[in-house]
Amino acid sequence: MRPMTLVFPVCLGLAACAAPPPPGDTVELAPGITLVLPAAAELGRSVEAVQMVTARYAEESWTFEARLSVNAKGLRLACLDAMGRRALSVTWADGRLAAERLPWVPDELRAENMLADIVLLYWPEEVVRRALKGAELSQDGTGRRIGDAVAIAWAGDPWNGAARLRNAAWNYELDISSATVAP
Repeated sequence: MRPMTLVFPVCLGLAACAAPPPPGDTVELAPGITLVLPAAAELGRSVEAVQMVTARYAEESWTFEARLSVNAKGLRLACLDAMGRRALSVTWADGRLAAERLPWVPDELRAENMLADIVLLYWPEEVVRRALKGAELSQDGTGRRIGDAVAIAWAGDPWNGAARLRNAAWNYELDISSATVAP
């Protein structure tokens, strides 16, 4: 079983687990396809967003709320369960990636994969293209494709609208509805 990346994390939790890799390290997106994590500053802007995420993995489905904050200093992601409790926190700053989660969060849910999904969804095309190894990136006004492994579709601005990420290699999908908020 492969890790369920990015936003699926939000349905889960808070029992500390510090895990590099820092920016510059690689995350496996699919067999033979990796992403070299770019720095948070390479997003090119500061963003505060609230997201509703529905994650599907195999036959299971989870819905959760995520709070995402990105600026030149780093990234913070807080995932809330259906009762509004913080289930998972991811911090990516100063070259370190750390996660805190509840004990019931599966080990397969890895912070670095969540971070890679966020980068694939929101970082500029040229940053993703440069960071991608082992597959070509294609992009148009409605989404991105990374080889045959990952497909991303947007309905308008992904920061203030809907996005879908489907990873065929690891058999998961994320439906994300986002809205930016004032810091």
